[in-house]
Amino acid sequence: MTDVAKKVQDYKDSLKQKAEHLIIKGFPEKIVKLNELLETSHFRNRDLADVHQDLNIPVPPPASAADEPNAKRARMDSSEVSSNTSEGTRVYALPNGTVPCNKPLSDLIHLVKPHIRELVEDSNLLKMWISFMIPKIEDGNNFGVSIQEDTLAEIQSVESEAAAFFDQISRYFISRAKIVSKVAKYPHIDDYRRAVQELDEKEYLSLWLVMCEIRNRYCSLHDIVIKNLEKIKKPRSSNAESLY
Repeated sequence: MTDVAKKVQDYKDSLKQKAEHLIIKGFPEKIVKLNELLETSHFRNRDLADVHQDLNIPVPPPASAADEPNAKRARMDSSEVSSNTSEGTRVYALPNGTVPCNKPLSDLIHLVKPHIRELVEDSNLLKMWISFMIPKIEDGNNFGVSIQEDTLAEIQSVESEAAAFFDQISRYFISRAKIVSKVAKYPHIDDYRRAVQELDEKEYLSLWLVMCEIRNRYCSLHDIVIKNLEKIKKPRSSNAESLY
C-alpha cells in the first residue's frame, strides 16, 4: 500500500470511529442538551413583548399651515432640479443615529446558529460514514444495501433542511431592513412600526421552532441509525453464499 493510499484509508477508519461514537454517545448527549436549552427562559414561557425594541426613529413634528406653501415650493424646486441633473435620490437622515438590530433576537440567533452548524456537520459526517460502508454492486442480497441507501437519503434531507435554517435567518434581517426603511421614509405611519414588531415576534417563534426541529432531527437520525445499525455496518450477511 502506497503512502497516499494508507493516508486515505486512515482517514476513512478515523471517520468511521468518529461517526459510531457520535451515534452511540454524541447524539443522546446532544438531545438531552437541547431539551434542557428549550426549557430555559430563552425559549420557555417568554412573553412576545420581550423581543420588541424601540426603532430609534422619532416622529417628526407635523408641518404648520404657515410652512405649507414653502414646503410645496421646495418640493417643486427639488423636482425641477432632479429632472435636470443626475444627483439621484435623497438619503433620509436619522436624527438619533443608526437603527440597531433587535438585540434580544440577535442574542438568540447567536445562541441558535452554532447548533444549526453542528447539525450540518454531524449530518455530513454520517453521510460519509454510510457512503464508505456501501459495498460494491453485486446481484442479489441487496436488502441491507437498500437500508443503507434509505438511511443515507434521510441524512441528506436533514443536512439540506439544516442548511436552509441559515437562509431563514438572513432573510429575516433583509425583511426587517426593508420595513425599517419604510419607517424612516414614512415615520408618521404607525402600521410600518407595528409591522416591525410583528416580524420580530414571528422570528422569535421561528427560532424556537428551529431549535425544536434540530432536537427532533437528532432524535430521528439517532433512532433510524440505531435500529438499523447492524445492517448499515454489514449490509450483506456472511452466510449468504451458503444458501446457494
